[in-house]
Amino acid sequence: MQVRTRHTPSYGVARLMLAPGEPVRVESGSMLATSYGVTVESRAQGGFLKSLARSALGGESFYVSTYTAPQQGGWVDVAPTLPGDLNVLELDGRVGWCVTKGCWLASASTVQVEAQWGGFQNLFGGEGGFLTRLSGHGSAVVACYGALDVVTLQPGEYITIDTGHVVAYADTVQSQLRQMNQGVAQSLKSGEGLVFDFAGPGQVLTQTRNPRGLVGWLRANGLGPRS
Repeated sequence: MQVRTRHTPSYGVARLMLAPGEPVRVESGSMLATSYGVTVESRAQGGFLKSLARSALGGESFYVSTYTAPQQGGWVDVAPTLPGDLNVLELDGRVGWCVTKGCWLASASTVQVEAQWGGFQNLFGGEGGFLTRLSGHGSAVVACYGALDVVTLQPGEYITIDTGHVVAYADTVQSQLRQMNQGVAQSLKSGEGLVFDFAGPGQVLTQTRNPRGLVGWLRANGLGPRS
């Protein structure tokens, strides 16, 4: 599979170029268009329990759609729900990636997609207790809300990032979740909740906009659900 992106960095679309008979896994609901003859099958990826973990705990769809090219090859266009940039991760079988809620878009069939425990405190931060972990070989596409920043940490280098701005990080990076301010009252005053502390070596991908901020703005202006 080869990936060609367009309309980045604001309204990214990824075209997944497939060889004859090649399958690709796509987050349910992300397909924009396909070349003629491409077939699709939606199923629980990795069995019922793993799919339930991805859906209820990881924030992804219960079903994963597998698109397969016909004998002459083909392509699939995918796009995220929110406007923003795209990034293509090239997995080499050695370094995996942890992707936060709603950011995984598509990956080659040789890439394993599963839920990974992200820390007990995360259950209280609105991000979901599980992350999506990518491993294996091949290309994977992740999406962000807003523009994408790539932070490259050297060994022993640290950074603190709000959870709502984290897109993905390499599993060579050490991470921990904590509350930015001690006590609920302080968190309400500052508008900050949970943050990730990261330690290198490795890369961390961040987004310049926070989806929680969009939800809060919609609610404040009577344009979204209040539950």
